[in-house]
Amino acid sequence: MNRILTLLVAGPLAAVLIANVATGAARADAIADFYKGKTVSVVVGHEAGTGFDIYSRVMIRHMGKYIPGNPTMIVQNMVGASGVVAGNWLQSVAPRDGTVMATFAQTVPLEPLFGNQQARYDAAKFLWIGNMESSLAVCGVTRASGIESFADLQQRETLMGSTGPTGPLVKSSLAVKNVLGAKLKVISGYKGSADVKLAMSRGEVAGICGLPWSTVKSFWRQELESGEFRPLIQLSGEKTPELANIPHYTDFIKTAEDRQLFGLLFGVQALGRVYASPPETPADRIAALRKAFIETMRDKDFLADAEKTGIDIIPMEGEPVAKMWTEFASTPPDIVARAKAVTTP
Repeated sequence: MNRILTLLVAGPLAAVLIANVATGAARADAIADFYKGKTVSVVVGHEAGTGFDIYSRVMIRHMGKYIPGNPTMIVQNMVGASGVVAGNWLQSVAPRDGTVMATFAQTVPLEPLFGNQQARYDAAKFLWIGNMESSLAVCGVTRASGIESFADLQQRETLMGSTGPTGPLVKSSLAVKNVLGAKLKVISGYKGSADVKLAMSRGEVAGICGLPWSTVKSFWRQELESGEFRPLIQLSGEKTPELANIPHYTDFIKTAEDRQLFGLLFGVQALGRVYASPPETPADRIAALRKAFIETMRDKDFLADAEKTGIDIIPMEGEPVAKMWTEFASTPPDIVARAKAVTTP
């Protein structure tokens, strides 16, 4: 009797399990069939040679093997308005079939929130694949500037090189000037941090704000180790032991409103190397890209490549990234208005 009952129960359950396995296999086969022979483009909203570009080129050397069907992956640079052009393209033009990922400065998704009429996208509709680095940013100056501490920066006018008005270098400089009291004069118009670096070496400007610490340790390593570049303040993330004697923006928080404001201005840097796909991309392909992304972040060959290149990998999966953007988007309007005021040239 018990044996018969067991068979009667197990039979339907076994059938369901077999059906589920078959359905999962069919979905995997469908994903593999779609991506086989395809090219997945990683669109970088910044110039070649920037951190966003370098991170992406390291990633594509390894991620394709984790996407079912093993598609080819390429990087395409789409420069304009400090990443806003790429954001607009992702919203309105990019193919919605799973063959596109894009990356841009962490300030780009916030531009519509700040009322930028040129930012014609809704970042809440982007489908976030993941984040390669929960980054820390710094302000720093050349040795030739004579500035030795952040306190000096609060006393002496200092020229800071930056990109366009929507870029993180401009916004970080203005935020440090207007909420932390530094006497900065922002010189905009440079294409990216690489151009600002050249301007600093020529003496055109004295420093830069909003520069990822990972970029300093990799592409500015020689200047850092020689003392030609001096970090003065940490602008995001957790305090790092590497900069133990350098102040952190949280040292200047006095009120609950400050905490919200500074989080919106500087805390967003934690999403330093994010990747998104266009709205309406099929959910199963987004799931496949997210899985491939995080598997790549754990791949020993990828990590060895990243170490050789000199970039930090502190990854975050797609779902937590999406949650963080939702939280930033729900910032109270009065805090958003103040953040806009202090970062508008």
